[in-house]
Amino acid sequence: MASPARVRHFTWRGATIVAESTGSGERTFVLIHGIGMGRSVFADLTQRLRHHGRVVAIDLPGYGEAPEPPRTLTVERNADVVAAYLSDHTSGDVTIVGHSMGAQVAVEVEARHPSSAHRLVLAAPTTDPAARTGSAQLARLLRDIAIESPVVWARGAREYLRAGPHLRLKLRAMLVHRPEETFPRVLVPVLVLRGQDDVVAPRAWCEEVVRLLPEGALAEIPEHGHETMIRDSAPAAALIVEFAERT
Repeated sequence: MASPARVRHFTWRGATIVAESTGSGERTFVLIHGIGMGRSVFADLTQRLRHHGRVVAIDLPGYGEAPEPPRTLTVERNADVVAAYLSDHTSGDVTIVGHSMGAQVAVEVEARHPSSAHRLVLAAPTTDPAARTGSAQLARLLRDIAIESPVVWARGAREYLRAGPHLRLKLRAMLVHRPEETFPRVLVPVLVLRGQDDVVAPRAWCEEVVRLLPEGALAEIPEHGHETMIRDSAPAAALIVEFAERT
């Protein structure tokens, strides 16, 4: 019988994350969501990964069930809170999996706090410098979700509402971040994942991400778009586990 999930609120310098942990083992998968989302979108992925180790799904400050911080956090400050949590509550073999904006947070965790993880998985990484405006990102997102399932629409709409009235400031924090300046400082193995139909994270951008990483590799999932970690996460889970086992 599966053990119940454990939910922990962790506060660091006035900002709080919510971390839901399930599974067990020496290997830990840490899941970081994208803009406007929350840990609930990883429900399917969590169930697949928990058979291969402990899974910790995080609500960043001001997302999901995590309270809004006094000021909207930058990507770097989000990374600092996550790193503080990892320092206190994880050990052993750690894989950080960041989806969309969560990929930006993931690279900052490892660049700013080396040895926080043994490896990173950047799924559908943002933000492509060719579309670094709110209108451009929204246009790409709308094109992408047009092909997605009702499950993605329902989960995404609920989480965007929960992200609250500060979503515009959170989007600005995402867009002013320059991940291309951080990639070269990430010295652990990194797997870049994208759905072949993803228009938010185009192949050319993902190839550039891999080029900038000291130890990066690209894998694509056919017939999936930007929300490949949410809809039918089986292919992504298989690639994540295989990557964790060989690096």
